[in-house]
Amino acid sequence: MKNRVYSWPVLLMLSCGLVLASTATQSVHAQIAEAETVGADASKLPIATPLKWQSSGAIVSPISDESHAIVSVKDPTVVHYDGLWHIYATAYSTSARTWSMVYLNFKDWSEAANAKLTYIDVNPSLKGYHCAPHLVYFTPHKKWYLIFQSQQPQYCTTNDISKPETWTAPQNFFDKMPESTPRLPIDYHVICDDTHAYLFFTGDDGRFYRSRTKIDDFPKGFSDPEIAIKENRNDLFEGSMTYKIKGTDTYLTIIEAMSPARYYRAWVSDDLNGQWTPLADADSWETPFAGINNVTFEDGAEPWTRDISHGELLRDNYDQTPTIDLENLRFLYQGRDPQSGGRYELLPYRLGLLTLDRTDE
Repeated sequence: MKNRVYSWPVLLMLSCGLVLASTATQSVHAQIAEAETVGADASKLPIATPLKWQSSGAIVSPISDESHAIVSVKDPTVVHYDGLWHIYATAYSTSARTWSMVYLNFKDWSEAANAKLTYIDVNPSLKGYHCAPHLVYFTPHKKWYLIFQSQQPQYCTTNDISKPETWTAPQNFFDKMPESTPRLPIDYHVICDDTHAYLFFTGDDGRFYRSRTKIDDFPKGFSDPEIAIKENRNDLFEGSMTYKIKGTDTYLTIIEAMSPARYYRAWVSDDLNGQWTPLADADSWETPFAGINNVTFEDGAEPWTRDISHGELLRDNYDQTPTIDLENLRFLYQGRDPQSGGRYELLPYRLGLLTLDRTDE
């Protein structure tokens, strides 16, 4: 995908597809330097970089039925609630010729491969193009929100995430897309601090965008998007997600880069409305937050994917303040057969699970 020029239909498809210092002392010094830049307290970041991960095999695969011929499961959002893991994800249907969503749940990750896929079009309001979901419980409203792209950022609500048929009809966040919105906004997610709700996304242009509204006004009243991080397109592409780090006043944003293969980079800040600074030794192809260069596969197996692509870290909560525990860091991601190729919508993405390897710490 490097240095290609895409037509609008292909860009639209891409929008759904469309990160171990030499010594522990060097790692600590690097983290302190980065944290001081954004005002964060490095002593509250109990994680040594560069990172190492161990990956499962593919644990969630596309399963077609009489009405849905799907070739991929990708772009997962995941929460643990009421004793179950709940996942909403994107799927491409060759029968419907569009991106849509699926839902599954299970009690333990060992059961994921056998979990039943429920197609989102069981809800008539969600037929057609909807993808790249983000799931969050908004405590002030006592409702679940499913946020996704259609291409406009949209949301639905429900009281029961285990029943996709109960989601309300999609509504737009913006009455009219602001002029500051990029040509192709991608992969929306929401996180709140004490006073505001933030809508973050990327733009197929090497930019990470931020919009916000007062919590009392959510889901309406979002400001015109502004650029929060600026990079080259290959180095900052899609699949962004922002988290509060448990036990700290620091936030972590991870964003997928697209070349040489898909991998994740990371940034930190002490203010969702402030400056983001790259996390030392977790910000490049050579030393990513998560990528093929710092992932090993179970039982020494050959990699089933070179892409460590659009996913979410497993949260320590499920509400509007997505929070991660660095002592128990896992990452649900999409990958695909390294030999696969061809049209983007037909790439055979599956879901795998990374677990942080801390044996050398």
